Amino acid sequence: MNQYREPEVLPARFPNLLVNGTTGIAVGMATNIPPHNLGETIDAVDLLMENPEATTRDLMEVLPGPDFPTGAMVMGKSGIRRAYETGKGSITLRAKTEIEELPGGKERIVVTEFPYMVNKSKVHEHIVRLAQEKRIEGITACRDESSREGVRLVVEVRRDASAHVILNNLFKLTQLQTSFGFNMLAIEKGTPKILSLKQILTDYIEHQIEVVERRTRFDKARAEARAHILEGLRIALDNIDRMITIIRESATDAIAQKAMMDEFQLSDKQSQAILDMRLRRLTGLERDKIENEYQELIALIADLADILAKPERVKAIIREELGEIRRKFADKRRTELLVGEVLNLEDEDLIEEEDVLITLSNKGYIKRLSNDEFRAQKRGGRGVQGMNMSDDDFVQHLVSTSTHDHLLFFTNLGRVYRMKGYEIPEYGRAAKGLPIVNLLKLDEGEKIQTVINVVKSDEERYLFFTTRKGLVKRTNTQQFANIRTNGLKALNLREGDELINVLLTSGKENIIIGTHNGFSVRFEEAVVRDMGRSATGVKGVSLREGDFVVGTAIVHDEQEVLVISEKGLGKRTIASEYPVKGRGGKGIKVMNITDRTGKLAGLTAINGDEDIMVITDTGVVIRTSVDNISQTGRAAQGVKIMRLDDDAQIVTFALVEPEQEDEELSETEITSNTEE
Repeated sequence: MNQYREPEVLPARFPNLLVNGTTGIAVGMATNIPPHNLGETIDAVDLLMENPEATTRDLMEVLPGPDFPTGAMVMGKSGIRRAYETGKGSITLRAKTEIEELPGGKERIVVTEFPYMVNKSKVHEHIVRLAQEKRIEGITACRDESSREGVRLVVEVRRDASAHVILNNLFKLTQLQTSFGFNMLAIEKGTPKILSLKQILTDYIEHQIEVVERRTRFDKARAEARAHILEGLRIALDNIDRMITIIRESATDAIAQKAMMDEFQLSDKQSQAILDMRLRRLTGLERDKIENEYQELIALIADLADILAKPERVKAIIREELGEIRRKFADKRRTELLVGEVLNLEDEDLIEEEDVLITLSNKGYIKRLSNDEFRAQKRGGRGVQGMNMSDDDFVQHLVSTSTHDHLLFFTNLGRVYRMKGYEIPEYGRAAKGLPIVNLLKLDEGEKIQTVINVVKSDEERYLFFTTRKGLVKRTNTQQFANIRTNGLKALNLREGDELINVLLTSGKENIIIGTHNGFSVRFEEAVVRDMGRSATGVKGVSLREGDFVVGTAIVHDEQEVLVISEKGLGKRTIASEYPVKGRGGKGIKVMNITDRTGKLAGLTAINGDEDIMVITDTGVVIRTSVDNISQTGRAAQGVKIMRLDDDAQIVTFALVEPEQEDEELSETEITSNTEE
């Protein structure tokens, strides 16, 4: 009341600009500062007071990022670091979810925490709408089960759908994943400025120093004023008889006050206090109280003066007071901070490295599954169902890789795309998979033709390309180190040609090429010079009319060549039966092609200790050891490795690491296990 000045800044006891956060819009400017954990923010202030040279990285050791009242998760620290260093940046917020397994193989998604400022009811409505419009397949129900015990939004998933894929789509299409933009604009000494984290904390410390110093000066002045009064009262008590005489002889208060001031050198306030003093204060007990209070004030004044004279004591007071607030009010962090962006390279150490199989169907459905999904069978087994396929779809590519390896996807149009093994969604053995167009930006008419895996040690190696019309090209892998999300041109194709296969080589290998009509050529890789990405290539094999390339492989003399026909016959032949000749020849026979064998489905080189997984166009898979396949001559037809239905054909096969167990399951055991 009756004040002519108003405070510009309130004396905040904690860094509320960071702890509470703020958002607002003014003319030509806006601010958006997220809330932070009270205890962590105080720890950051304490660290900066102890070490004014601390860097943003040092501060993030104790204040790692925002802490939102709704919890949820922050995906990656790089955005936080940029915002803390520059005052501007963006982070990705993601709801906290879990996938619950239900009886009968069903799953459901449960959301327990939502991103900051996201309305749960609106998200619920949006999910229902997406399911009704079939923009997300596989959702059977969505209901809100929230109660006093906490938030719980449940999304029921169809039995044959992948909860992981649906969840990823929910993150993409709803506010279960949002972004928060930092714009740490604040008024600093009357001027709007974009501030870094360190600047905000430094300004707060300077503000607290000013608050403590002004408070100390105020307390010191008040103590000095009181001590001044007590000094007068002490003089009066020491000369009480004379004081009483002066008062008796004075006609008025003013005369008495003037007489006291003249005789005892008292101030106006001291003399007035003596006149106002009650008689009961003349007792011995009251005299002791006045003396004790005076001595306490003298000590307090000295202490306050010492505080003002020593900046380190001011900082110690600030740290002590903040520590008291921390002890009383600090709580645990609610928002979880994940290291690295979601599913990017920074997260690789958080993802378990394991051997996996990647399957890609003719119609473009891709999935990742564990290498243990298929147990080895004896030669001639019926196999187990590896994928639920429609009548006109079948598995086209099968790659044995690791979750940490790079996968290069080469298309029929000569383009290449890249993904990590863990970026391929994981499905069960019988699941259909996810359309690859959801993962790669394929153009119209573009189809994945071959997939190879590249490990970190493959940087000084080559990619050997083979086209349907028999052209070959060799290019260093370093030319494919940086591949954009929309792909990269791997080679130029002639009209009517398409890419068939790509091999990862050392530059000094022997290459064997097999054709559909059962011919092959073998030549040294070095005869094909290193070419750039834009090159078309040179002739690798001269094709007879109606023939085309079905497979290529790297082969060594100590290896064997494995060939498999469309009707399930296979054989192993020592590599020396395939002589090394110049590239561009018509080739020699690899199998005696008849109606019984069908034409050649593919060929590869083996060491003899591998397992092989063979896939038909109906989606049936058999895994068997290549040791179960007889070794025969180059012109022989081979042995039956898989019994096929009348209308089924083998479309592809892949080598995988042998199982650790020596036990092999018979056809009867496989059937029994499948039925169970």
